Amino acid sequence: MDYCLKAGGLFKFRDKIYVPDDNELKKLILREFHAKLYSGHLGYQKTLTIVNKFYYWLDLKKEVAEFVARCLDCQQVKEECKHLGGLLQSIPIPEWKWEVISMDFIIGLQRIVRQHDSITVVVDSLTKVVHFLPVKSTYLANDVEHVFNRNIMRLNGVFNRDTSRFLKELFIGLDIEFAFNTSCHPQKDG
Repeated sequence: MDYCLKAGGLFKFRDKIYVPDDNELKKLILREFHAKLYSGHLGYQKTLTIVNKFYYWLDLKKEVAEFVARCLDCQQVKEECKHLGGLLQSIPIPEWKWEVISMDFIIGLQRIVRQHDSITVVVDSLTKVVHFLPVKSTYLANDVEHVFNRNIMRLNGVFNRDTSRFLKELFIGLDIEFAFNTSCHPQKDG
């Protein structure tokens, strides 16, 4: 016999219990399989699979999806679906010391004896040698160029990437490429 009448108006049909259109009964069943301690807040697909194993009612898939979507615990710990970021792209390694440099400014520091309140940080990309140059926040590009030339160029024989017209022309003549980046994005170096 495929079906028989059960207590409370439930019918058994082919090893599944047919649940009549009673919202409270359906919610009770869904809570039992989805949100109990031993089940651990299964997602939509697992909840549907396990409920469908024992019960059947019209629009079962739709009601399971709505129940899981309204579950507060599931929404609080739900992992956002994202596509993977793709393969990492390596930064080319320079062939010579001081061929590629990065330059950054640390500003808003406490003033010292010579009224310097900022630091210019210059890093060689190959050797990772770092120079910390004290500067003032009121310095203009020409002042920073002077500090750079006095400290870095004298010691290492490299040029500043200052935007002055003279240096632009010099860089074009020497075939030096500008590679400016935005602040707070060190991954853009290179």
